[in-house]
Amino acid sequence: MSSKSLFLKKPKILNRRQFLKVGLGAVGLTTATIAGLSVWQHQQKSVVRVPPLPKIPPDEVNGFNPLVFLRNFDYGTVKKENGRTVREFNFEARTSEIKLNAAVSFASWNINGHVPGPTIRAKAGDRVRVIFNNVAGHSHSLHFHGIHAAEMDGIHPIRHKSTFIYEFDAEPFGVHLYHCHISPVTRHVGKGLYGMFIIDPPQGRPSADEMVLEMGGYDTNEDGRNELYAFNGIPDFYMDHPIPIQQNQLIRLYVMNMVELDPALTFHIHANMFRVYPTGRTLIPSWDTDVVTMGTAERHILEFSYRTPGMYMFHPHQDGIAESGCMGQFQVVSNT
Repeated sequence: MSSKSLFLKKPKILNRRQFLKVGLGAVGLTTATIAGLSVWQHQQKSVVRVPPLPKIPPDEVNGFNPLVFLRNFDYGTVKKENGRTVREFNFEARTSEIKLNAAVSFASWNINGHVPGPTIRAKAGDRVRVIFNNVAGHSHSLHFHGIHAAEMDGIHPIRHKSTFIYEFDAEPFGVHLYHCHISPVTRHVGKGLYGMFIIDPPQGRPSADEMVLEMGGYDTNEDGRNELYAFNGIPDFYMDHPIPIQQNQLIRLYVMNMVELDPALTFHIHANMFRVYPTGRTLIPSWDTDVVTMGTAERHILEFSYRTPGMYMFHPHQDGIAESGCMGQFQVVSNT
């Protein structure tokens, strides 16, 4: 399998205090992300070392940087109501063109202007409130996986220029998702209306460098087949811009398959093994492997670390899909 050998300049390593003070602003993470990190930090036992990210020209990524998206968890606006923690999120369904590569643009239906939608995060027992405003020109909805009342199930259309509030308790802990549930669902999801929804266990998880990889497909000519594929929205992005990670740092990868029109995909990393936490519903790994199979909407937590600096590929093991844009690299940075 061919690889684009793009090596980045060895970055300066920031410690935790420097990263929180300088690094987050430098890579464009939101204040909501910083606030969310502070909420979770009391559960962390060790320093998480994250190399700084290279700067990417905004016009290269439709104004949306997948390197930032990797670690950009949205913890919402936190409120206290009747003694409970409420996390409020603002979602807007839009229609906008995204540039998939130098030759192909795609008319997407999306949340907040990018594909995938925001990665939202709560703790088990929190109240989740999603204010959904539809300005996309079509009827859309939000269906959240997890446990909630029937009236919050997101199967009824929200018309253009209408707003609906989805509200429910965050349960059970694990890795969930949300997507539009208007027929034909395959088309609405394939156009980009999906995202990840993480519910952390009450006791939290051990500290790690956490990131999200969502596999998606694009039917660019509407022939019922995907021509391009991507991790986090843009084909081949992580081949052209490898993901910097720290040598010997525990990586916690939230992986989800949101590819429509293909029955199943695998996920594989080179030169390593990972521990699998199925659907994020366990606190103890169920098995070790270097490749895992996922049907559409299936997702897992994978944990691993790299002992040796260098460039390491990741991709589905359906080679045609990988070579059509769903391929990337980790750049493991030395501790010395």
